[in-house]
Amino acid sequence: MRNISLLSSLLLAAFSATAAAQTLTLVSWGGSYGRSVERAWVEPFIEETGIEVQIEDYNGGLAQIRAQVESGNVFWDVVDMPTPDAVRGCDEGLLEFVPVEELPPAPDGTPAAEDYPPGSRSDCAGGGIASATIVAYNDELFPGAKPSTLEDYFDLDKFPGRRGMRRVPVVNLEFALIADGVPLDDVYRTLGTDEGIARAFAKLDTIKDQIVFWEAGAQPPQMLADQEVVMTTAYNGRVFNAQILENQPFTIIWDGQVQEASGLVIPLGTPRLDIARQFIEFASSAQSLAAISKYISYSPTRYSGNALVSTHEDTGIEMAPHMPAAEQNMRRALHSDWVWWADNRDEMNERFAVWLTR
Repeated sequence: MRNISLLSSLLLAAFSATAAAQTLTLVSWGGSYGRSVERAWVEPFIEETGIEVQIEDYNGGLAQIRAQVESGNVFWDVVDMPTPDAVRGCDEGLLEFVPVEELPPAPDGTPAAEDYPPGSRSDCAGGGIASATIVAYNDELFPGAKPSTLEDYFDLDKFPGRRGMRRVPVVNLEFALIADGVPLDDVYRTLGTDEGIARAFAKLDTIKDQIVFWEAGAQPPQMLADQEVVMTTAYNGRVFNAQILENQPFTIIWDGQVQEASGLVIPLGTPRLDIARQFIEFASSAQSLAAISKYISYSPTRYSGNALVSTHEDTGIEMAPHMPAAEQNMRRALHSDWVWWADNRDEMNERFAVWLTR
């Protein structure tokens, strides 16, 4: 009886281990984007493979991944990560290498390596979504002249009222220099000098006493709806959802938008490496990337994915005009330089923290 009991225990343990190995933990951003990921990637992946997926939210950065890898206790399998963090994590040896040759080709057979724009992905990332940080305003607060440029966000005389701003240097420094007259092609060259950094902070100083800082992506639309601010920086997808699904009277100012790419990475040492790679391969197809745009206005980074953007799943509206990469929205758009931010993020975070206390 004792041997039978032991055998039963071993079989149960083996079954439990196999079941656990077939449950993937995906870490993403929550909110409306997180729901889009669930509908566009997770649910179809589960249906196709039978592999369960647990979704967790996080706020970015490498600290949690670094702690898992260094302790040898990796419990995240796939992380939806901004490209600058993916580059740093790859350079630090915290992430598995994701060969572009293993990603699915475009529908016409074009290899994935030729289907991604240059510099749009890390060597440790698959997938690929482009979002934009923009300025948005509540139309009801501007019965007369309405803001239309990034310069208007910094013009308290012409458009008085409080401004919402994310409590980080990323994008804010770029916005400041663009609004101060720096050509798009010179923004990062300017930020590469002490004088340029000082110029960016000086421009931020001009509105500092009217800034209401935000940290979570859900906050800017709520701040606009509550009329806590008249204008705010925000993620374009969050504002889109408020406009379309909640019928909020918000307007996006695409002028000066800063586009950022993200990708799917695998923390080094996950015991579920095979299914993590399987999920990334699934989510990296042009069809999967385009599926995100059925639920939120973020663009696929793959050329072939953009060609598949169609209509919003719940409302039927055409999504192409709401994409950051739409031609009419790109007239003065800046692509975030992820190499610059990978090299300078820590220093800029420190400088921004000091600026906040002044």
